[in-house]
Formats: sequence, C-alpha cells, structure tokens
Amino acid sequence: MPIQFIMPKFDMDQETATVASWYKADGEQVELDEPVLSVETDKVAIDVPAPATGKLVRITAQVGDIVPVTTVIAYILEKGDTEADLPPAEAPKEQQVDIQPAKPAAAKPGAAVSATPVAMRMAQEHGVDLADVNPDGSKVTKADVENYLSRLATVSTGRVQVRATPAARRIAGEKGINLTEVPGSGPRGRVQADDVLQFNPALQPASVKSADRRQAKLVPLVGMRKTIAQKMQVSSQTIPHINISVDVEVSGMLAKRSKINEANLREGEDKVSVTAILVRVVAWALERNQFINASLIDESIHLWRDVNIGVAAAIEEGLIVPVIHHANQRSLSEINADIQLLAERARTGQLSLQDVQGGTFTISNLGMFGVKNFTAIVNPPQSAILAVGKVRKEFIPGIDDRPEVADLMNLTISADHRIVDGAVAAKFLADIERGLENLDMILF
Repeated sequence: MPIQFIMPKFDMDQETATVASWYKADGEQVELDEPVLSVETDKVAIDVPAPATGKLVRITAQVGDIVPVTTVIAYILEKGDTEADLPPAEAPKEQQVDIQPAKPAAAKPGAAVSATPVAMRMAQEHGVDLADVNPDGSKVTKADVENYLSRLATVSTGRVQVRATPAARRIAGEKGINLTEVPGSGPRGRVQADDVLQFNPALQPASVKSADRRQAKLVPLVGMRKTIAQKMQVSSQTIPHINISVDVEVSGMLAKRSKINEANLREGEDKVSVTAILVRVVAWALERNQFINASLIDESIHLWRDVNIGVAAAIEEGLIVPVIHHANQRSLSEINADIQLLAERARTGQLSLQDVQGGTFTISNLGMFGVKNFTAIVNPPQSAILAVGKVRKEFIPGIDDRPEVADLMNLTISADHRIVDGAVAAKFLADIERGLENLDMILF
C-alpha cells in the first residue's frame, strides 16, 4: 500500500512550512530516512527524510509553496505497489470565488470540526464557521482560515481579481491605496497587511507594469527576512520597552581571559572568547534575577527554571539566534566550544531545530563591529535582551582622582516593562558587573 509522505511538524506552535528544495524528483527511488527535501520554518531550514523505501510519486508541493503541517505532499510506492493503488487525486481548488463579504456565522448543530487552537481563535474573532472552511490537511489550520477569509475579501475590479486579506483591505481603505497596484507576497500572490503598509505610491510610476526596474534592485521580503521583520514589528508595537545602560570596567576580566588563554595555548585548547565569558556570567546573574529569565504567555508570567541563552549571530539571510542550553550548568570551556560549533553551523546552514529552540534570554554582541553602544529589540516571548558594545579605553578617575586608563564595555538591557521594572533591570546589570569583576567566584 502506498505510504503517505506528509509535511512533518517540527515545533509545538508550528502550523506551516515552506518547501525550500526537493533533492529527489517525481518517479525517483528513495531510501528510508534518506533526505528527500528541505523545508524552512520560521526558525531554521531542515531536511525531511523519506518515511519508507520505494518510488517517490505524485509530488504536490513545489518549491516556494507554504504547506500546512500534516498535509500529504507526495506518496512512496513500496515494492509491489503501482500508481493504480494511489487514492484518487484531488481536483484543483477554485482559485477565484465570487462570495459575499464575511458575516458572523452560526455554528452548525452537531458539526464536529478538527482545528488547531490558533485556527479556532481566529475563526471566533472573525465570525467564521469552521465547518465552511475546506482544510488542506486533516484539520483546519491558521492558514486555512486565512485562505478562507482572503476569498471572502477578494476585491473585484472589472475583470481583475485581487486576492487580499481582511486586514490588507482595511488598511488599503484607510490609506486610499488601490490594491491592484500592490504586489502581494502571500500564497498565490495574496496581498497581506504588510504589503499594504510597505507600499509607497510615490515610488510607483503611473503604471506598475511600466515601472523602470533599473532604478532599484527588488528583493522580495520572504523567508527568514520576512519572519524577522514580522517578529520585530510585533515586538516593537506590542512590548513596552525599557532600556537601561551601564559602562562596566572590564580590565580585570580581560587580564583573567589572557591568563586562561595562555594556559589553553599550552594545553593545545581553543582560546576563550569574550562572548563565552559573558554567557557564563549572564547565566549566573539570571539565576539571581528570575524575572529577567521569564516570559509573558497567556496572561501569566512564566519564570523559567532552565537558563538557555541565545547568542545572536548574523548570517547572509538575516539574523539567527543559536541557543546555549543550561548555560548556568556549563563550564566556560563547554560554553566556548558550543558557541564555536553553533557559529559554524549557522554559517554553513547546518543548524538543527534543537539548536535554535528554547531560548529564555538573548545576548546581542556588536562589539566586533566597532559599535560602542546600542539598544536591541526584545525577542518575544522572552522578557529581555542584552546589547553588548565594544571594549574601549577611556580615562577614569583613579587614586586621588588621578586619571587612569581603563577598559570599558557598555551593556544595555532592553526589557519588557510589563514584566520587568527598572529596579529589577538595574540589579541584573549590577550583578553582571559584579560577576565580570569577580570571575574567579563564578568560574572556580
């Protein structure tokens, strides 16, 4: 009997994945657990293995398609199977639906519809009867409800059909924007709210069709870049940020690092980075400041027992945050080795989902780029993020107020003010300063 090849679910809150590439073509032989395609979630690219050995047939998801999890995307014919054993192919869904604007629908008596919690909440908010939604998979997902709403919100302009979400229609109406001029980035060219918000009529010529593309290189906001944009926009608009900075004197820390690295050189071990020391010290400080190692989820503040520190890393596609799990229980050398390994995986696109999951706090270090100080945006649902500037030499008052040269590092915490008060954030920075000035207390 043919084996269904479904789009797997990698994360608890994941509802869709984007097909990045197929390693095998329709009709080719595949082996059990052999990587067959690569998909992208909002966090990382992952290879999907074959669920069985046999012939790969009836591939329905193409590169670039956004596919709900659990959707059948192909079949594998095992030994003895033929294509006659496949279930009947589904007829193509209608691309254009002439339907009246959405109205709250009463629930159908006795109708039992399987749906994800997000889909049920969205349907309730928009007055949609889930029994009217035709899911792509075994249950109704957020994407299915969005597609249904977009069909309801299709705008007719003569013979032109513009697919648009309800939010996109509302924003376009408020701004007086003609949706026919807005390029859509959603499934099948659907116009999203972000498309309308980013649309600038002043940059458009009289006719989009006759636009002079030589004036600018157009880079579609898709994949990781789009995910970053959406998350940062949500964070900036919904989280009341509080930012507190402090200059920390790190001459002692740098001297201790030099001694550690001299010993490591003699032992043939890798040098320890400043970031590794920061991760260890921050982990120690997080144990003493629970509300910094926390998240606001469903009207409750979760104080995490685990201390999992994400270290933001820049890659060509954008920004990725690999996570050092249980950093408070790791030695400095273990943390240093993990940072090097994760950085290499990030550069080569080999990060696994485990490598980027479970972070409870984030460090963003731009010191290597010569940045003196900056503020970072909280990575939800975390409650705070630490921005680290470069180590710089400055004169400070010394003995008898005589000027002395010192190594200073600027640390800025950005925190969710709904969870973290100013005094709590200030104490956390003070603990980091104390830890950096007394490394032996933490390391040994």
